[in-house]
Amino acid sequence: MEIAPYIARRQQLAERMGSGIAVVATAPERVRNSDNHYAYRSDSYFHYLTGFGEPESVLVMIVDAPGSSSRSILFCRDKDQTKEIWDGFRWGPEAARETFGFDEAHSTTEFDTKFAELLANQPILHHSLGHDAAWDARIAAALNAVRAQVRTGKRAPAEMRDIRATIDEMRLLKDAAELTIMRRAASISGAAHCRAMRAAAPGRHEYELDAELLHEFRRHGSQAPAYTSIVAGGANACVLHYSDNNQPLRDGELVLIDAGCELDGYASDITRTFPVNGRFVGAQADVYTLVLAAQHAAIAAIVPGATFAAPHDAAVRVLAQGMVDLKLLEGTVDAIIETESYKRFYMHRTGHWLGMDVHDVGMVKSGEQWRTLEPGMVITVEPGCYIRPGDDVPPAFWNIGVRIEDDVVITATGSEVISDAAPKAIADIEALMRDRHIA
Repeated sequence: MEIAPYIARRQQLAERMGSGIAVVATAPERVRNSDNHYAYRSDSYFHYLTGFGEPESVLVMIVDAPGSSSRSILFCRDKDQTKEIWDGFRWGPEAARETFGFDEAHSTTEFDTKFAELLANQPILHHSLGHDAAWDARIAAALNAVRAQVRTGKRAPAEMRDIRATIDEMRLLKDAAELTIMRRAASISGAAHCRAMRAAAPGRHEYELDAELLHEFRRHGSQAPAYTSIVAGGANACVLHYSDNNQPLRDGELVLIDAGCELDGYASDITRTFPVNGRFVGAQADVYTLVLAAQHAAIAAIVPGATFAAPHDAAVRVLAQGMVDLKLLEGTVDAIIETESYKRFYMHRTGHWLGMDVHDVGMVKSGEQWRTLEPGMVITVEPGCYIRPGDDVPPAFWNIGVRIEDDVVITATGSEVISDAAPKAIADIEALMRDRHIA
C-alpha cells in the first residue's frame, strides 16, 4: 500500500488545525447476533488519514503552533500471537508505526493515560463532538484528569472544535490516489450492471440479479457493496429505497438497479433501468428517453464555477417539459417548476457528493448560496421519473419507474463520467441484452 497520500493528508490537516491536539478514533466492532460480528469497516475519517484498518485504533495529532512541525501518534492493538491464531494478523504498535508512517505508536491499553498527558497545556482540542457518546465520555474524563492537576500548573484546552468540519473540506476535493480508486470502483460496478442486464429474464427473481452484482463486485476485488443494492422490478421501481429484492421479474416490465461496490474504502453509485425482456416499448421508452435527456442536460451543466444546484436545475427543466409533453402534468414549464408540481413524479435531488461514503461529506451551501463546483469534486447525477397509478395519469404510464445515475468527476475543463462502462442508450442496452451469456 502506498502510504504517501495518508502522510500528506495528515500534514494538510495539521496545517488547517493551526495548533492544538486532535483525536480521531476508528469505528468499533459491532455484534450482529450472538457471537457473530458484522464484517468490520474502518471509520471513514480515520481511514482517510491513516489507511490503517484494524479496529480499536485511534489517531492523535499534535501541532504546537501555526507553521510548526506536527506529530502523528497511533494507538492500536498489541501484537498477540494467540489472538492471531483465532482472528488473524495484527500489526502491533511498532510495526504499524514503521509501515504506516507515524511518528509514534502505542498500545490502545495505554490510550486513556497517555492522552490525558498529551492533552495538558494544549490550547485547542479538535474532536468529533457528539459523534459517539462513549468517546465523548472518554474525552471528558481526560479533560477532567487534566483539570484536576491545575495546582501543578497544568491546564486543559480552553477551546474545542469539531474536527469533522475540517476534514470534510479536505475530503471534498479528491487527490490523485483517491480518483484512481474511484475510477476502478466505478468500472467494477459498471461491469456488474452489465452482468445483471445479461442475466435478466422473465420469471427470474430480483435477488438473482442482486447475486450477479455481488459476484462481479467480489471477483474484481471489491470488499463489499457500498450500500444495500436496489433491484426493483415493475412497480417496485417507484419505491425510492426499495430493498426487499425478492419479487419475480415479469415480462413487459422494467427493472431498476441502483448498486455500486466499495473498493479500498471508496464508494461507487450507479443506477440503470432496463426492460426485463430486453426490449423497450411504448410508454417505457418515452419515460426512459425523457430521463436520459434530463441526465444529459445535468451532466452538461457540470463545469468548474457552476453551482452545486446547476445540474439539478437543468434536469428539472427537461423533466418538467417532458411531463407536459407526456400529458402527466398541465401548465407551463416555469409554473410547474415554481409550484414544484413536478415533485409528484420526481421528488429527490439530482445528485450528491460521492467519496468514502456513498452520500459523502461536504457542505452544499454556504449560508444561502449554493457551493461552487471545483476540480477534484465527485458528484452523482441521477434524475428519475416515478409514476404511480392515478385517475389523472394515463394508464400506459402506471407503475413505470426510471432512474439513470452516473458518477462524475469535476475536471479543470468540465467533467468526466467515470461510470460509463454500463450502457444507458436504449440501443446499447438492447444490444447488450441480446447476448445473454454470463461468464
